[in-house]
Amino acid sequence: MFLGDQHKQWNAALDAGFCAALGKPYISLHAENIIHPLKEVDASAQAWATTPEHVVEILRYIWKA
Repeated sequence: MFLGDQHKQWNAALDAGFCAALGKPYISLHAENIIHPLKEVDASAQAWATTPEHVVEILRYIWKA
């Protein structure tokens, strides 16, 4: 579901809700300028990142644990 740039938090919250309902962990990836609208989504995420490279670092850490 795409709602447009002004509704990024709705789109992310929908995706996060599906992950939560299915019991699937997720990593939130978004720019720093939208941290506040996504604070609830980030709070339930296994981790959050601001760049794809950061996601790779997180996955490497998780897989090594």
